[in-house]
Amino acid sequence: MFRHQGKSRTLKHNLRIATVLSFVAGIVNVTGFLSFKQLTTNVTGHFALFINDVANFEFWKGTIYFLYIFSFLFGSFFSSLLIEKYNESKQLNIFTLPTIIEAIILIAIALVSNFIAIQSPNLIVCLLLFAMGLQNSFVTKISNAVVRTTHLTGLFTDLGIDISQLFFPKLHKHRDKLIANIKLRINIISFFFAGGLIGGFLYSKIDLKLNTLIFAAVFLLSSLFYDDFRYRVITAKRKYKHRQKAA
Repeated sequence: MFRHQGKSRTLKHNLRIATVLSFVAGIVNVTGFLSFKQLTTNVTGHFALFINDVANFEFWKGTIYFLYIFSFLFGSFFSSLLIEKYNESKQLNIFTLPTIIEAIILIAIALVSNFIAIQSPNLIVCLLLFAMGLQNSFVTKISNAVVRTTHLTGLFTDLGIDISQLFFPKLHKHRDKLIANIKLRINIISFFFAGGLIGGFLYSKIDLKLNTLIFAAVFLLSSLFYDDFRYRVITAKRKYKHRQKAA
């Protein structure tokens, strides 16, 4: 799911990566909000607040929202920069590094919170937005803009459009593709919701607080390494069969 690109990528690959990353985003979203009362997976609300402060000539107050927006943007830029660099070098799995960086950020925030009282919550929010910018960028590139996992506004819009088109089969004849898109969008929304529920439970009921982010990071890394292991097994089997045929 982290490797296949272009024509070799299937609905199954997109469903798998959507499940993993939307679940992680749901955890980060709830953890960030419960900790800092700020949205940490998208910048739509921050942009509105930034415009409001600028309109009221409270430029200094609005600076923090600008930094939130910039952090997400910079995360997206940095992720794409790494992917383009590795793609140019013909590296095999160009999405590994952004994924690992995202996990490291989540783990680092959680570990630091156990030893140091957080004096600059805005810095942590910026780091979480940077991590989500990383994630949204690489999943957009790997899926050719089919999968988005850090915010739901566009997903609900697209889902509503897709469902409405089911009622007009004569106008939209590619029904299988339409149903596949609906399935993908429902999957993302469901696992974002599931991530939020589990994140809230771990944060509040189990009292993990920011350590909840470690759970998200471990889940993300486990999925990455499982995907790599599965790829190596499949490759080894193909080589073995090829050798048997050659013999």
